[in-house]
Amino acid sequence: MAASKISKILFATWLCCVIALGCGLVGCRDQNKGDGHYASARSNQIEAAGKWMVVSGHFLATNAGLAILRKGGNACDAGVATCMALNVVRPFSAGMVGVAPTLIYDAKIGKVRSYCGVGTAPAVATPCYYRKKGWPVAPIFGIDAQLIPASPDVWISILKAYGTMSFGEVAEAAIRLAEEGHALNKTAVTFMEMPAWQRLGIKLIWPYNYQIFYVPFEPAGPQVGEVLVQPDLARSLRLMVAAEEEELRCTGDRIKALEAARAVFYEGEIAEAIVRLQKEKGGGITREDLAGFHGRWEEPVYGTFHDYTIWSNKTWCQGPTVPMILQILEGIDLKALGHNSPEYISTVAQAIELAFADREAYFGDPDFVDVPIKGLLSKAYAAERRKLIDPRRAFGKMPPPGDPWKYEGRPRPDKLYASQEPAAGILQPWMQRDTTYLCIVDAEGNAFSLTPSDFPWSPMVPDCGIMLGTRMSQFHLRVGHPNQVAPGKRPRITPNPSMVTRGDELVMPFGTPGGDQQPQAMVQVFLNIMVWGMDPQTSIEALRFKSKNFPDSFSPHLYYPGKLEIEEALADRADALTAQGYKVELVPTESAHEMGAVCAILKEPAGRLIGGADPREECFAAGD
Repeated sequence: MAASKISKILFATWLCCVIALGCGLVGCRDQNKGDGHYASARSNQIEAAGKWMVVSGHFLATNAGLAILRKGGNACDAGVATCMALNVVRPFSAGMVGVAPTLIYDAKIGKVRSYCGVGTAPAVATPCYYRKKGWPVAPIFGIDAQLIPASPDVWISILKAYGTMSFGEVAEAAIRLAEEGHALNKTAVTFMEMPAWQRLGIKLIWPYNYQIFYVPFEPAGPQVGEVLVQPDLARSLRLMVAAEEEELRCTGDRIKALEAARAVFYEGEIAEAIVRLQKEKGGGITREDLAGFHGRWEEPVYGTFHDYTIWSNKTWCQGPTVPMILQILEGIDLKALGHNSPEYISTVAQAIELAFADREAYFGDPDFVDVPIKGLLSKAYAAERRKLIDPRRAFGKMPPPGDPWKYEGRPRPDKLYASQEPAAGILQPWMQRDTTYLCIVDAEGNAFSLTPSDFPWSPMVPDCGIMLGTRMSQFHLRVGHPNQVAPGKRPRITPNPSMVTRGDELVMPFGTPGGDQQPQAMVQVFLNIMVWGMDPQTSIEALRFKSKNFPDSFSPHLYYPGKLEIEEALADRADALTAQGYKVELVPTESAHEMGAVCAILKEPAGRLIGGADPREECFAAGD
């Protein structure tokens, strides 16, 4: 039998298994039998503060950050504490050691800095390596989907550069929440619930995962208000704290102490446990991969919308699409269209699709790919792309990418990836995916924006309570694709925090979970505030839409030509949008979290901080 046929049979076999098993791992749409919480819990209550503000995807994480600020810490100390607490209370959205792309606004110099908070592929990672293991597409689950973990490097690097507190101080809340447990909220239960037969599958495939997340809740499964305890995770964090404390006793050097905490993870006891698991399960991550990994500080990229500058990490994430979309829309009289009118929805959706077509064609790790980012973010290029928008007629399929090279004053390279017509999706995504988000502004005006993420669809490290996640799934195996997997390369991840400034002054950190919906929700909220004059909470609660007219960022990169999802309360626009050529699908209230869960902090010119927290996932804002 030909190798290609064998590959297809293997693919069909595991995909069928995954659809049956994985769809229920964190709850599929048909199982989200909620009471309409995500829409009905909206209050329009404004959270305002004069000193500082914390907004995150869980009230316990927000409180952890707030406690650090009250103890004298700054936005970066509080940001690391909030991130770690989120990793504990939102484990199905942001595993403890996953990705953590970060933007920081330094009020002293009026500048935004970016930290590359995403891991790299191991040294063995090539398309050939994964195809020989039976993967016709980038690994979706299991040991092969694990990336070098990034978050511990991010925490330590931020504390070294900007923090004032020790690792032990900022880890205190996360350790307590892991040891003593926390009560599950509705969002957590939604992502964890599954029927008994699917829980049995997890028990057989990944028994340690099952022991932590499901044994305590047998036989009915997790319920709202029940307590999740993660003692092994607390132990791992305590190992890092102990190393820091020992180094401080020996040298009194704060930086060396922080490095000692990091070394426990990447070179010490935790690294040994990770490598043992990789060898046992046939994974590709080695001790050398872990010891050699380092993130780094880098210059962010940006675009402008009238007086506002919108900042992003580089093209190892999808973040630059946010300023790209806004620059396309800048030259359009959006108010004349009417908020969320069919023409407005169509106009914004087409700007999104134009930017995402360029994302598919050009975005990748800039260490490996020559990304024409200056051209993509030029105003002249945005004006060219804007001409393709027709608010009364859908594209119907993903539009072709543009030619940003000429706006950089250089010819288009001859050896670019030959973009293919993506294969249309015939299945709903086989698993829900999510992320979470946090943002902080402190009393000195510093701001912190971070989008932590990773998912539990791979074996957890025994006795450590940590999951390395499945971010390898954001690579491609197609040779020549800008996001093709390669040793030491970073996948083009979906998490993308953002920051807005006016001149050198902070305006707003903001972000959201939601995969490919992240830039789309962020753009809609930004426009609601800056164009429509809504306060952050109202802008976040406003109804949203989502284009799917491009290949999904997650393997197997399904594509739904012309598909446009709208929240069901926008149903009266459906006929007009259908007449324009969209394939419209209503998103029911109980699935509103699929439209993103935006958090934001708007700093008014007088200095007052206005927080907005999305009720779609029980996000929480608090300040003093």
